[in-house]
Amino acid sequence: MRSVDEHLAEILATVRTLAPLEVELERSLGTTLAEDVTTPVELPPFDNSAMDGYAVRSEDVRRAAQESPVTLPVIDDVAAGDGALYAVGPGHAVRIMTGAPMPAGADAVVPVEWTDGGKTSVAITRPAPAGHAIRRAGEDVHKGEVVLRAGMHIGAAQLGILAGVGRRRALVRPRPRVVVLSTGAELVEPGSMLGAGQIWDSNSFTLTAAVREAGADGFRAGVVPDDAAVFLDQLDAQLVRADAVITSGGVSMGAYEPVKEALGPLGTVGFQRVAMQPGMPQGFGVVGDDEVPIFALPGNPVSSFVSFVLFVRPALRKMQGLPPETATVRATTATALRSPPGKRSFLRATLAWSPDGAAVASPVRGQGSHQLAALAAANALVVVPEDVTDLPEGAAVEVIPL
Repeated sequence: MRSVDEHLAEILATVRTLAPLEVELERSLGTTLAEDVTTPVELPPFDNSAMDGYAVRSEDVRRAAQESPVTLPVIDDVAAGDGALYAVGPGHAVRIMTGAPMPAGADAVVPVEWTDGGKTSVAITRPAPAGHAIRRAGEDVHKGEVVLRAGMHIGAAQLGILAGVGRRRALVRPRPRVVVLSTGAELVEPGSMLGAGQIWDSNSFTLTAAVREAGADGFRAGVVPDDAAVFLDQLDAQLVRADAVITSGGVSMGAYEPVKEALGPLGTVGFQRVAMQPGMPQGFGVVGDDEVPIFALPGNPVSSFVSFVLFVRPALRKMQGLPPETATVRATTATALRSPPGKRSFLRATLAWSPDGAAVASPVRGQGSHQLAALAAANALVVVPEDVTDLPEGAAVEVIPL
C-alpha cells in the first residue's frame, strides 16, 4: 500500500493551476485574483463628511456648550454627489450630508445630534475639534497603492474594493468545473421507489455539494450502471465541460468494478490501495486529450467523502491558485481511541471548545464507512497516525475541521 502523503503528492504533482481569465466583476466572486490591483486615485478621492451635520470652522464653535450654544447662520446645503464649489467663512456654517465634499475653509463637522437641526441658523451645543468627522482624501489608500495581491480569494469585501477602485473586469483564476459521476447497479435517484437490493444515491449529491463548498462549480451527472462501456460513453460526454472529474464506486478488488475496468486499460489512470481508513481503494490519473484529472473514489459514502477532503479538495485549491494544504487544529480526545496498525485513520468526531478555550474532539457513534448519518453528525476528522493503535482519553491529536 502507498501512504496518504504519497498519494496526495502524486495528485498535486499532476494537477495544473488553471489559466487566468478576464471576467466581469459580477462573475469574479469565489475566484482567485491573478494580478495585483492598484488604485488609480486616492481613496477617498476627496475630503468628505463622515456624518450628517454642519461643516464649520472649529475655532467658531470651540466655546459651544449645552447651557450656552453657539448659533451660526447656515449659508448652504451640500449633498453627497454635489459637484459645486462651496466655502465656509468665519462665523458661518454649511449643512452637509454624509459623503458630501467638504467646503473650503471648513475644518470640522458638527454632527446634527449636537445641534437643534436648524436650516437657516443652527444652535451648536458641543465643540468640534479640527478634523472631527472628516474622511481625508487618501485616508484608506493612496493613488498607485496595491489594494489586492495576486493569489487572494475574491470574497464580498475583495469584490467591493475592486469596484471601489473603478474596476469593471478582473484577471482571475476561475472556479474549476467538476463533473461528479456515481456508479452502481444498486443506485436509484432519491424520490424514486426502492426495488429489491436498491439504495438511493447519496454520493453524487454529497460530492457535488463538497465541490461547491470548496469553491468550485460542481455538476452532478447522475448514476451510471455497472457497465464499463456505458461509463466511458458518459465520461466522454462530460469531458467537454470538465476541468476535473470525480467518480465514486467501481474501484475495489471484486467483480463488477466498471470504473476500474473502463479506465485501467487507458494507461493514464492508476488504481492502488492507500494506507488509510476509511477509503483504502483509490484511483487517480488523467483522461482525454486535455488530460483532465479524474479522481476515482471508493463507493462507500463515508470513504468517498473522506477521500474528497484529503485528496480532491487540496487539488481543487491548487487549480484555483490557492495553497493546497489541509488545515488542522490541535485538540484533545474526549474518550480513548483505537485504530488499526499500519493505516492512518480519520475518525468522525464533533469538535467543541471548553470554557478555557481548549479544543476537544468527541468521536461520534458509528465509525463504519457506510454510516452516513454518523458522518452528518460530525464536524471534524480526528487523525490517528499509522503507527498508533491506541490513544488514551485526553491525548493530543490533529483534527481536520469539516
